[in-house]
Amino acid sequence: MSKTQASGHLMMHVLAFTYLLREMGVDVSPGQALELVRALAHVPITSREDFRAAARCTLIRRREDLPLFDTAFGFFWRMQSSDPLMLALPVMKTPPKPLRLPRRPRGDANSSPGDKPEEEQQIEILLSYSASEAIRTKDFGSFSWEEVQACKALLNDLQWRIELRKTRRQRPMRTGRRIDMRRVLRQNLRHGGEPIELAWRAPRMHQRPLVVLCDISGSMDRYSRILLQFIHTISNGLHDVEAFVFGTRLTRITRLLRERDIDDAVNVVSKQVNDWAGGTRIGETLKEFNFRWGRRVLGHGAVVLLISDGWDRGDAQLLGREMARLQRSCHRLIWLNPLLGGRDYQPLTQGMQAALPYVDDFLPVHNLLSLEQLGRQLSAIGERRPERRQRPLLAEGR
Repeated sequence: MSKTQASGHLMMHVLAFTYLLREMGVDVSPGQALELVRALAHVPITSREDFRAAARCTLIRRREDLPLFDTAFGFFWRMQSSDPLMLALPVMKTPPKPLRLPRRPRGDANSSPGDKPEEEQQIEILLSYSASEAIRTKDFGSFSWEEVQACKALLNDLQWRIELRKTRRQRPMRTGRRIDMRRVLRQNLRHGGEPIELAWRAPRMHQRPLVVLCDISGSMDRYSRILLQFIHTISNGLHDVEAFVFGTRLTRITRLLRERDIDDAVNVVSKQVNDWAGGTRIGETLKEFNFRWGRRVLGHGAVVLLISDGWDRGDAQLLGREMARLQRSCHRLIWLNPLLGGRDYQPLTQGMQAALPYVDDFLPVHNLLSLEQLGRQLSAIGERRPERRQRPLLAEGR
């Protein structure tokens, strides 16, 4: 095979491999395929691991896509002869089909390569992928209309649970560590008052309240509707959930989300909120929340979810003071940032720099996989507050 033919073969298979990745839900552009071809000029093709590393560096941008890449690479790039450019599959114009590979029978170690085997078994390999699995790892901001509809169905399947908290009230128990003296005396009066039968009690357990503050400003516009669908789902899946949206002002939407149909609820919210897709003043809206709503909704060890990308046009010092006050008022403060799912994201904006010292958990919220991570975080919050090391800001505000 000439060098020109080899190059043509390689280019053809690189394009076929990128097509396979796209069919599996991995976002690969034609420019990335060209980058891989250019990179192969500096990589020894005879080394499979070097070739695999070059393909991962040029074709994969998100960590969530690595398992799909490994599966596709192991299926597609297989050697059929000693020539490393003779690759397994031709260019694919249709989705992958079952592939049959010959398995060599067990024979004598001294048999020659020219001997014909007595029998040849066939192994059927079927590479398949799930559409729901691809949606789980895809960024909300790049969803099509069909994917939004599929996402709504997957959101309804998510199970939400917040770890229970102990209350001051007690409930009777068959066994336990704390004796219920009132029940002991009341039950044993019939025996002359002697404490013959013991009774036990334990603290009552209740779900922690959940408060959601969602940014619906212009910079969050491509995520807002999906995140409102998430808030609608979690509001109907848990008890005692308060929901607010904010841009330049704060709006309570708890009652608006009581609509059974998720589309109707989101449409009602988008019509009632006046500052939809406008500016952002996180510090001012948090101040309004702290002074107007804090005492009403932040009792009983509430958990606060603040959803925003951190782009703020307001006073950074005000944002820091109100974040400190909000953190002191709740059991746990979780900031969900859709930009955190990007590989190159750094929280360098003025608003994020002011807010991060007062955030207990800084998590991404850009795809369904990140929402599943949030669910695990909520179910394992713990009874104690996290250790908080923060400088006092009240003196700066006086």
